[in-house]
Amino acid sequence: MARAPLLQLTGIALTFGGNPLFEDLSLIIQPGDRLALVGRNGSGKSTLLKVMAGLVDVDGGERALSFGDSVGYMEQEPDMRGCATLGDLATRGIEASEHWRVDAAADGLKFDVDTPVEAASGGARRKAGLARLIAQAPELLLLDEPTNHLDIESIAWLEAHLAETGRAFVVISHDRAFLRALTRATIWIDRGVVRRREGGFAGFEEWRDRVWAVEDAARHKLDRKILSESKWAVEGISARRRRDLGRVRALEAMRAERANQVLRQEAAKMELMSGPRSGKRIIEARQISKEFDGKVICRDFSLRVMRGDRVALVGPNGVGKTAMIELLSGRAVPDEGGIKLGTNVELAVFDQHRAELDPDATLWECLTGDKAMRLPGRSDQVMVRGRPRHVVTYLKEFLFDETQARAPVRSLSGGEKARLLLARIMAKPANLLVLDEPTNDLDMETLDLLRKLLIGGDSTVLLVSHDRDFVERVAKIM
Repeated sequence: MARAPLLQLTGIALTFGGNPLFEDLSLIIQPGDRLALVGRNGSGKSTLLKVMAGLVDVDGGERALSFGDSVGYMEQEPDMRGCATLGDLATRGIEASEHWRVDAAADGLKFDVDTPVEAASGGARRKAGLARLIAQAPELLLLDEPTNHLDIESIAWLEAHLAETGRAFVVISHDRAFLRALTRATIWIDRGVVRRREGGFAGFEEWRDRVWAVEDAARHKLDRKILSESKWAVEGISARRRRDLGRVRALEAMRAERANQVLRQEAAKMELMSGPRSGKRIIEARQISKEFDGKVICRDFSLRVMRGDRVALVGPNGVGKTAMIELLSGRAVPDEGGIKLGTNVELAVFDQHRAELDPDATLWECLTGDKAMRLPGRSDQVMVRGRPRHVVTYLKEFLFDETQARAPVRSLSGGEKARLLLARIMAKPANLLVLDEPTNDLDMETLDLLRKLLIGGDSTVLLVSHDRDFVERVAKIM
């Protein structure tokens, strides 16, 4: 006898800020479902996951959970309030008899339950949150960007654990390799419409492009028909009789249909501008050694990076990848040995902690407050790749709307902060790009564009990322 659905959403309606996010959304999740939840940044993926978890009050519709079944939800940022150590988070709400599950997950994910919260990295906190969810052993796991900040070893362990479990899950992730390996179906949110495709993520992008191609063809056909009927309405108006009124009404209906269509959001219009041509040798590190807080970052390490090299630094969380790229880019000094940058090297840095972004500044101030971008006497203009641009016009190229220009940085999502930092970096000429976890929080379309820019450009790249697909496509050297 077939089991009832684990979770059923029927006729869900939800409005944010006066605009409908979802209307008449219906969705069924069956036992054993392994679902990727995908869509552009801001499309409502995290909100839909919270609706599934019962954490958001909807305006209409019904959420039904099968009797006796349980749902476990892992948010992007674990709530650490009241927790002194990572173990406190991982065991919160877990029966003492089930603590062995936490210990097993901690061993697999490689984190120390005794680590104080204040000293824990974002990756370690994410691991503790995952351990807690795994220990809860719910029938349905809801995972919001579980691989963000995790090292490749931990991602592989989580991937294996989810592959072996018989429990259903819905996962939001930008990690294509993770989604391809695990999912059997895809839920796609596109302009408020939610579609489900069987077959997993591996074939999603090809299917998505076919859907868009059919949509474009239908829109083109409608535009041609409106043009033809509009011409008839103008030329035949003097001879029109009562029997033609139906044709006029049909034209008005077509125009209304066309006006109400929600067009796809364009991709960000990112560009890279190389600085002055550098010498062939960009970085020369000779027998460098460095310790930080008693931990050895490197010892007697030598490396030569040539113009155009794209070097990826990989390894477990905490081994010192960020410290290493700070050394190699000349932003930190080794304890022993020497580092020499080549001639005409101009540096641009993408910091994984977004430290360059003042949370209390507006997006407008974030761009105009940069001395390298500021135009004297023009508070509404910034210098972008050698040309003056209006602040709002430039922000729109990175998918921000006009109302966000005066909003504080703290109001942005993780993906929006990443795009804002990219906007700052790409406004200025650079021939050495230091990218520390640039893939976190970005949607796949923006990741694809960034990847193409890095591969197609002539800049030298130092990259830290745990996104296996991105690293494999971009890096020449690992």
